[in-house]
Amino acid sequence: MTAIPSHGLRCFNSRPWLQTLRRSPSPRSFSCLSVSLSSSSPVEEGSEEAPSDATNPNDTAVDNTNKEKRQNASFFPKKGQTLELVCESLAFTGKGLCKVSDTGFVVMCDRALPGERFIGRVTRKKKNYAEMEFSFGTKTWLPGGPLQDKQSDAAGYALGLHVPGFFDKFLNINKCLLQSEPANKVLKAIQECWRDPNLGLCPYDVHSHAGFLKHLMLRSGRDVNTGLPELMVNFVTSSYKPELLKPLVEQILPILEVAAPVEQSQKGEIREVEERDIVGKWRKPFKVSIVNNVNTSVGNTSVGEDEYILHGKSTITETLRGLAFEISANSFFQTNTRQAEVLYGLIEEYADLKGDGSEIVLDLFCGTGTIGLTLARKAQHVYGYEVVPQAISDARRNAKLNKIHNATFVQGDLNKIDVNFGKDFPKPDIVISDPNRPGMHMKLIKYLLELQSPRIIYVSCNPATCARDLDYLCHGSVEHNIKGCYKLKRLRPVDMFPNTPHIECVCLLELH
Repeated sequence: MTAIPSHGLRCFNSRPWLQTLRRSPSPRSFSCLSVSLSSSSPVEEGSEEAPSDATNPNDTAVDNTNKEKRQNASFFPKKGQTLELVCESLAFTGKGLCKVSDTGFVVMCDRALPGERFIGRVTRKKKNYAEMEFSFGTKTWLPGGPLQDKQSDAAGYALGLHVPGFFDKFLNINKCLLQSEPANKVLKAIQECWRDPNLGLCPYDVHSHAGFLKHLMLRSGRDVNTGLPELMVNFVTSSYKPELLKPLVEQILPILEVAAPVEQSQKGEIREVEERDIVGKWRKPFKVSIVNNVNTSVGNTSVGEDEYILHGKSTITETLRGLAFEISANSFFQTNTRQAEVLYGLIEEYADLKGDGSEIVLDLFCGTGTIGLTLARKAQHVYGYEVVPQAISDARRNAKLNKIHNATFVQGDLNKIDVNFGKDFPKPDIVISDPNRPGMHMKLIKYLLELQSPRIIYVSCNPATCARDLDYLCHGSVEHNIKGCYKLKRLRPVDMFPNTPHIECVCLLELH
């Protein structure tokens, strides 16, 4: 939804009329509407005429009729309907949280600020709110709209990020500020050649389901022994045709295998330096892995059904919290490893383990075991569960790599647990839950409420589903026949992607 503020719409003074708009509907009526600014005049505070001492019976009849019409009107706005809205606060991603003045129905509006009152028109309605990964697309998108249709097919191809709210529009990206310099060099090299019609490469079309290139994933790591940087390049394609990828591989390798510019400090530490600072520095080989994940499904996932090694090895290494982690193409690992240090340090602080090796930790959605393994040094035993088989394989390998013997990792879908879940491990003293954006399934929430572990640390990348799940754990739900038994004690956001609205929330819940 788009709302363009103009004069007469912003009200920063006290707003007594807001109190009348605080009538919130049932949480189940919370929806997402897209609203655009209407051509109607803005609604200004205090514009109503003062009531007259003399009351006209005809006016009273008209008022009663209008009131009855408002009461009979549908509570749920329809597409194209014009609404009188007031912005009360800002929600996730900076959208304005607005309410319809007659009903209190909640809508979300881009560029609306708290205190603004305006006329908006519903343009679309949605049912839900809903490492560096780039996607190949058949149409490049620019702010303000798609490129002109007169461009040739190849010129209109895109390699970049999805436009928010669209699965078929892509914003071309030539450099990412979160990536290492070698990763950006790879991205630039691929951008310069993949559209060449002589190579016969075609991006995957999400509408016709035709095409070859789906995603490009770039992961950066660092060798544990030397401190030298490592890079993994993962091409996700719709089929296995290595002959088509060969020109891209040949374009990448000369860039990375020449050597990475590094310098050695007096303490023997090796760090990467900018190309412009290479004078007087010495160089070491750059380790690179190039893999091809084949995903034949029509979905938008970057996880492949089959994996082929085109160059180097199948994993790269990263150090975190004093531990070494081997990361494969399909395993989840935090993109911003510097902030991951902050994130995992906060989790360790909230866990507040005694350190005497007496406590059991249950690590849900454990991925490659990063959180569980950092806590294992102070715990009696860590039990980790994850749905991705490759991630579990990495977690077990990482435990062995770090000589950690008190960690057990099990592959399983936490959205499909049954009555037997929990019989393979003792009651945990602390539960770590780090689900993906959709949050936890109701089956898992019910299990945690029945388990009643003394503490739960909930880590979330989606504040909307985080708030929903915390509400269930703390207050329960009549609809789902559950009773909450936890109290939220601490919550702290971690900025994992600077200059974007995306954050991670770390929440500490204690049994009460």
